[in-house]
Amino acid sequence: MWMGIFLEAEGKANKKGAADAAAWMFNVVTSVGIIIVNKALMATYGFSYATTLTGMHFATTTLMTGVLRWLGYIQASHLPYPELLKFVLFANFSIVGMNVSLMWNSVGFYQIAKLTMIPVSCLLEVLFDKIRYSRDTKLSIGVVLLGVGVCTITDVSVNAKGFIAAFIAVWSTSLQQYYVHYLQRKYSLSSFNLLGHTAPAQAATLLLLGPFLDYWLTNKRIDTYDYSAVSVMFIVISCTIAVGTNLSQFICIGRFTAVSFQVLGHMKTILVLIMGFFFFGKDGLNLHVVLGMIIAVVGMVWYGNASSKPGGKERWSLSLPTSRPQKQSNLSESDEHDGKV
Repeated sequence: MWMGIFLEAEGKANKKGAADAAAWMFNVVTSVGIIIVNKALMATYGFSYATTLTGMHFATTTLMTGVLRWLGYIQASHLPYPELLKFVLFANFSIVGMNVSLMWNSVGFYQIAKLTMIPVSCLLEVLFDKIRYSRDTKLSIGVVLLGVGVCTITDVSVNAKGFIAAFIAVWSTSLQQYYVHYLQRKYSLSSFNLLGHTAPAQAATLLLLGPFLDYWLTNKRIDTYDYSAVSVMFIVISCTIAVGTNLSQFICIGRFTAVSFQVLGHMKTILVLIMGFFFFGKDGLNLHVVLGMIIAVVGMVWYGNASSKPGGKERWSLSLPTSRPQKQSNLSESDEHDGKV
């Protein structure tokens, strides 16, 4: 009897491990893909309207969730308007803040600001979820930060307005990612359900404000852009991949936490550097970049091992209360959140 119980538990663990790996792979592939497509779209075809393009991404995602709901794959769910408003506020400030930070800061300081999202996300989990990290988990996060920093940080210069933009971008992005995990747990929402609530609001606000923000940032008007068949094709490809990117982000943060998403998500940074080497030559890949990649990967492996051990990363207070459970949709993921995260 005990052997049967053990084998059943082991089988469930293996299935969960496979699903977790698939979720990460889905996110990595779509994230790297959209970076490459957007880089070609903006650098080669001059479509520099990043905020408006993001609005198009969410409009496409809204269309996808609407079709799935119409087909019956997504069940009706509820998200209070105050919660939706806070999420959209955090998410849109994140998008605009990142764009402004990149424009007003050096690339080096922009990368440093992105790295600070990990300690900020840790702070949010400690304050709101009462998460406690072991020494090994903290050290592994430090190793990842060191490795990615060595890979990406070159020139570092900062000014007052650039610092303010980076500060807003870091905190709004960290809050948005924390809120993804929080809302899925509190309201028993699948990733599809949550996207169905948030994507329409983000699409509407970004498509309305995006052209004005892009004009402010680039001094170019989107209505004067010279569209071609190839540029339109790249926009369509970007929007299509963005559906997977948005969905995979919600799946990963829902299954894990914002901190794990940030730490292991830096694998995407390394893959982008490697892809840049293959597509654009050897100039961007030198000894210190390779060394940084190795350090970062070691840190990620260490983090995965340390955080999965008993006491590596655990909640030491009562679990977050949930509202009335929703009916599970055919496409919803397993929700296995407990004291160990």
